[in-house]
Amino acid sequence: MGVRMRIIDKWAEHAWFDHLSAVTAVGAHLLIIRVSGCGDWLTWISANQRTDLYAAATGAVSALGGLSAIAIAIYTTVNGQRLRAVRQQYPGQLRRSWRSLLQGTALACALILFAFSLDQDDDPLSARFIFEYAMVFAALRFARFVWLFDRIMAITDADMVEETSAAAVPARDPNWLERRQRQYDNRP
Repeated sequence: MGVRMRIIDKWAEHAWFDHLSAVTAVGAHLLIIRVSGCGDWLTWISANQRTDLYAAATGAVSALGGLSAIAIAIYTTVNGQRLRAVRQQYPGQLRRSWRSLLQGTALACALILFAFSLDQDDDPLSARFIFEYAMVFAALRFARFVWLFDRIMAITDADMVEETSAAAVPARDPNWLERRQRQYDNRP
């Protein structure tokens, strides 16, 4: 197993990496703002525009939560041999992963709404950084969701290929390649 796979495995096993990564990203952004005095992009827009942004972000993150719920429903209905084995061998880890995705969505929405309620004209409470953390965290959780769903679908696809391999293979034209080559040769 290569270094890349070990890193991915560690990341997959520890959902708290998302919190740490989001805090690091927002902390780095805060440091850049404090040192350079620029880069505070949320102060470039008015408080009304920020609250509109918060509302739109809450809707987007909620939609991602809905997609996670749909993915969980799909996951629970598929019953291939490999997926059953994965469910039997790792029931706690899978349940914990799916649960953390849904809880992460709820946390991101709650933080966005909290920032929405605190934000004022000059943002004296720096609520915009709560919003920034929530968005970075939601993006990381979405990446985790896509990764997990892709892994589950790869297992499901492998089961489906195995099940359909015994099915009748459609007849193919043995002269297809020769006709294709003639078409290629006759091009101007």
